[in-house]
Amino acid sequence: MKETVVVGMSGGVDSAVAAFLLKKEGFNVIGLFMRNWDSAINGEDFQNNDIICPQERDYNDALKVCEKLNIPLYRVDFIKEYWDYVFKYFLDELEKGRTPNPDMLCNKYIKFDLFKKEAQKLGADYIATGHYARLEKGRLLRANDLNKDQTYFLADVTPNELKNVLFPIGNLLKSEVRKIAQKENLIVADKKDSTGICFIGERNFQKFIQNFLKENKGDIVNIATNEVIGTHKGLMNYTIGQRKNVGIAGHTDRHFVCGKDVEKNILYVTIGDEEYLYSDACIIENVNFISSTHPTFCTAKFRYRGIDHPVELEYLENNEILVKYASRAKSVTPGQACVLYLGEECLGCGFIKEVYKNNQKLWYL
Repeated sequence: MKETVVVGMSGGVDSAVAAFLLKKEGFNVIGLFMRNWDSAINGEDFQNNDIICPQERDYNDALKVCEKLNIPLYRVDFIKEYWDYVFKYFLDELEKGRTPNPDMLCNKYIKFDLFKKEAQKLGADYIATGHYARLEKGRLLRANDLNKDQTYFLADVTPNELKNVLFPIGNLLKSEVRKIAQKENLIVADKKDSTGICFIGERNFQKFIQNFLKENKGDIVNIATNEVIGTHKGLMNYTIGQRKNVGIAGHTDRHFVCGKDVEKNILYVTIGDEEYLYSDACIIENVNFISSTHPTFCTAKFRYRGIDHPVELEYLENNEILVKYASRAKSVTPGQACVLYLGEECLGCGFIKEVYKNNQKLWYL
């Protein structure tokens, strides 16, 4: 009897090829499409009706792929759950002046929890997604295509949630995935990769956030001189290290967002001097280990496209870790994930609570 695998069909090329490969291997493949966002229900005020229903277009693409592969496609709504477990946290973190990562929460609470439970109702022995990652004997490993590797976003998923999970394209390059889709005449073969907030897609961030958080203008202050040099549009609109669209006129030197004071509603920038952006240690909280290995030395990534920094770990109380990086790192930001690696294995992650330099907590972060 064939084993059943339920594939999370997103309407993109990666999940389409994942489904094709699993069927080719002999699995009984079932497609399941998640609808997690509804613009009308969630209070978005759009002027352009063309972007109200991106998920409907994705669903139609997923349906055509499943028809081509001769597999069934089911649909499930997690709109309320996405709001409760992902988007509300996203807004709360922004209000605190932090930089959240909704994609990680979406994986933890939606794709590898609620989705998995729904798949089991359909008789799934396994679930599969189009993530670029690999699983070997319970170890989460980087994808072969390091430019597309998505282990960073999977680092907060628990070991139990990763049981009976398949990543069929984790050993392929993106170019190889597209070639397979083209060869099999899948309608999504040349479809552009989705970007933006998980399940919400591309938006003008400032306009999008204004649907949910009120604009609260305040002073932009040069951190070196304490001089007011501009007006910001609300602290939630800016991230540490941001250089473009900060709102400073008349300054030709390179300038960066380097800090926030939520109580005083001040946005701090550094002009010319990037030293304020560097740190050499941070404390991470809410640590999740996928691996049974809890090393003292490993590497860490502080953002998805960031480099691997050699780090020393000091284990603290309350599920916190002091992460020291002698080589220093730029724009380490409270709220973001610090993902730990030992070679090709993703060990897990924690979320940045405090940032330090020369044994001093950086007050402006």
